[in-house]
Amino acid sequence: MNKVTALLPMKEHSERVPNKNLKLFNGKPLYHSIVNQLILAKRINKIIVDTDSNNIIDDIKLNFKDIMVINRPEEIQGDFVSMNKIIEYDLTKSDGEYFIQTHSTNPLLKSVTIDKAIEQFFNNIQKHDSLFSVTRVQTRFYDKDINPINHNPKELKRTQDLDPYYEENSNFYIFSKSSFKSSNNERIGNKPNFYVMNKIESIDIDDENDFLIAESLKEKMDQNES
Repeated sequence: MNKVTALLPMKEHSERVPNKNLKLFNGKPLYHSIVNQLILAKRINKIIVDTDSNNIIDDIKLNFKDIMVINRPEEIQGDFVSMNKIIEYDLTKSDGEYFIQTHSTNPLLKSVTIDKAIEQFFNNIQKHDSLFSVTRVQTRFYDKDINPINHNPKELKRTQDLDPYYEENSNFYIFSKSSFKSSNNERIGNKPNFYVMNKIESIDIDDENDFLIAESLKEKMDQNES
């Protein structure tokens, strides 16, 4: 069974939610949620955290002793550095071949979903060189000039009868070291596939409102599982 290395990039600065990665989420630092799910995932054998934050490094040393930490070099620090540049650097520090890159801002992502996505990746590796997570959307879209995109306003179809669109939700990206290189150092390769996620599980924390919503959903999910 092919094993996968998890890449988890985190930075100190967060513009809309100060100290986001270490902000308490249901009583623990936010990033603990995704790390614990990565640990539970059966197909992942190594977790690498890339960070420019000494505070995050200290917390990892205290709580997750088996995680490999990469100190992010100054030349790839900052808010405007492409994630692909960070991944490019991280791959030089790992001897693995297969990777999943995810984010601390997806605290509802479950280990079961991670394992299913990895399985889908390997089951289709002859046809697709990479895989990324999406959310299915069925609603009426318009462009900025108020032109309908996927429907005819004069034929009022039910939204469930419209052709679905698929939103890249940034929960995870699965790829190989070779596909990353052959696609000009990009996590989405030349022949990508996607994995359709549950809408609630795919929530991404971008601002304070997202944080409150995710925390409330997490509390409800924990109650249902207990």
